[in-house]
Parts: sequence; structure tokens; C-alpha cells
Amino acid sequence: MTEGYNTMYKQLSDPAGREYVGGFGRFRHYSEAFTPENRDIVTPNNDTPYSWAWLDLRAEPWVVSVPAVPGKRYYVQQWIDLFTHNFAYIGSRATGNQAGNYLFAGPRWKGETPPGIQQVFHSETDIVLSLTRTALNGPDDVEAVKAVQAGMKLQPLSSFLKTAAPPAAPTIALPPYDVAKARSRDFIGYLNFLLQFTQPPHPSEVDLMKRFATIGIGPGLPFDATKLPPATLAAIDDGVSDAKEALAAKSKVTLSSNGIFGSRAELKNDYLIRAVAAEKGLYGNSLAEAWYGGYLGDGSKLSTIHFAPGQLPPARFFWSMTLYTLPDRFLYANPLKRYSIGDRTQGLKRDADGGLTLYLGHASPGAEKESNWLPTPEGRYSAVGRIYGPSEAAMNGTWKLPPLTPVAGQ
Repeated sequence: MTEGYNTMYKQLSDPAGREYVGGFGRFRHYSEAFTPENRDIVTPNNDTPYSWAWLDLRAEPWVVSVPAVPGKRYYVQQWIDLFTHNFAYIGSRATGNQAGNYLFAGPRWKGETPPGIQQVFHSETDIVLSLTRTALNGPDDVEAVKAVQAGMKLQPLSSFLKTAAPPAAPTIALPPYDVAKARSRDFIGYLNFLLQFTQPPHPSEVDLMKRFATIGIGPGLPFDATKLPPATLAAIDDGVSDAKEALAAKSKVTLSSNGIFGSRAELKNDYLIRAVAAEKGLYGNSLAEAWYGGYLGDGSKLSTIHFAPGQLPPARFFWSMTLYTLPDRFLYANPLKRYSIGDRTQGLKRDADGGLTLYLGHASPGAEKESNWLPTPEGRYSAVGRIYGPSEAAMNGTWKLPPLTPVAGQ
């Protein structure tokens, strides 16, 4: 939740800030692929330009309208609550490419489904986020992407029904985000702020919240470490330290997205897995929407990823491999301005037997192989494979990514 708040604060707090989206109830669309200058979230996706939007559901529900998306263009509206659960999907896989209106309601709304609404999505939290992705098929496709994005609309239910609006909810004062505080005992201050938008608590967490209350954790409570007994404060600090060690250990052995992103029902209140997911790729898609897997490599050595004939990533929509710097996990600036490679990459060359070999390294593999080269930093890097609309074989682990293999003599 605190990693998610980092994004929330950047996007909602400062109208002059680079990441500001315009406030609640507005889309901010990006119509071109991400570049190394974009740093809103870690491991950004470079295949589908993002659209961001935040909704405040306290006063009333909101209606999300989407246009008819022409052809076979892939798009997805992923909707995420403050817990970082993926609680709703609109788009090519989930609802199709036809136009529609969808109602988003907070945890206390009990109304009937209004006419003209295709589906109602209930959120556990009063504040929700959409990370929307629209497939971009190269630089010449930008205007078509803009047209799809322009057809996406947000409006309060009262506006949709043309009725009087209810009283507005109180203005939210966002506490400044400080990464050092968020990763120390002071994370409790951020947690308490966010918990006020998660009421009532989920039935599975009622007892947990009662335990938390004994050390000052609760919806909207101020957190002052100086007022806690020294022994309690020391125990909290030890807990933070233990959690960092557990997160690091779990992160090392979590090499794909299977089971780390999804709804509360899918994640089964596994808090460590949720933390690993936020560290590896905040706001990752649920497995049915997109499969993620990857590699850690050393760019000083040229390496290959070889897909044997018939073993290309099994995607209903498309697949890609994106390169990230470490430890920050942002796109890598390189002379080719190539940040990802995949089945939509222009000029990609197949092997003679129909397989496919990709080259990863800091130095060029040679002119005849540059069509299949994904440039890397000279040192450590991360490469993340994404399959949009993964097959059952990808989801159940029957299909696996081939190894990252150093080239002999390099």
C-alpha cells in the first residue's frame, strides 16, 4: 500500500509536477511509448502507452465509458484498489472491444444497477486507480491510439443519470511521501492515512486490524513513535528489519508473475507475495491478462535467448521482452532507442529453422544481428518478458522461458 501511495502522491499532489494526472476523475493519456525519462512506476511497459486515472468513490459511484475499439487492437483498463488488488477489468480480453458503460462503486454503496450500465464493479476502497493500456503499433499508429483514448470517459453517476449531485466528500490532504519514512517504522503514518479509505475492513482482516490497533495502527490515527514504549518501538523496528530480509529472500526466488498479481480472492491475503509484486512491478496485471517472466543478466557479456521452432511465447494478443536498469528498474537509454523487442518489432529475423534468437548485451552483436539485439547496460540488468493474453500452457507453467545463455568467447 505504501508503494502504491508513492504513485498516488506523485499523480495527485502537485499540479506543477511532471506526473500530475489532473486530479480525481480525469484521465491523463500518454500516446507514445514510454522512454527512460518516464519514472512514474518501476518496470514500465513499453508496448502499450498508459492512461492513468484516479476515482474518489466516497460521495457517489462513477461511470466509466469506453468506445468501440476498431479492428483487433488490444486495450485493457486494469482497475486497482488501495490494497493493490486488481478488482476489475474492462477491455479486449475481459469485456471485448465494443462500447459500454461500467459503474464503479465504493464499499458502502448499496444501490440498484442503473439503466444503461453493462456491469457494476464494487471496490473495497473509496479510492481506486486505473492503469489503462492501449496497444501502439509503431510511430505511425500514434493518432489511432489517441482516438481510442479520447473515447474513454469518466463521470459521476449523478452526471450520467442527469440527477442532482450528492454533497461532496471532504477534500483529501495528501501527506508528503518520503521513501525513507515509507521503509521504516514511519510507514505506519502512511498506512493509517490510507486505512481511512478502506472502511469497513474486509471480514478476513477484522482480527488483524484489532491486533494492529494495540500498537497505534488504525484508520486515520496519528502516529507518533515517541509516545510508544521503548520496547514496543524496538519490536516494530525489528519487525521492519525482518520484513526486509523476508522480502529480499522471496524476491530472489520469484522469477515469474504466476500468482503474484490479482484480486484478493486470487492472492489469498499473502502479504509477502503482494510486497514482492510491488517491488518487482507495481500494478502488474492479473495472470489471465498478462504473463510476466524474466532474467537477470550482465551486459558486459553478450547473451542469447533462443526460442526453438514452435516455442515462441504463446500469446493471444502479442508478446515482448523489455530491458530495465538495476537497481531502479527503469528503461535503459541506448543509441538505438530500443527499449523492448517482440513479435511486433519491425525487421525481426527468424532463424533458418523457424526459431528465434534474441541478443542481449551492451556491445552490438554485429550488423547482421542488430535486428534482434536488445541493448543493455554494461553491468547488471533485468529483462522482463510479457505475454498479453497468455495461453493455458503459460499460465500453468507448462511453457517456460528459455534460458539466458552467454555467448562463448564473448
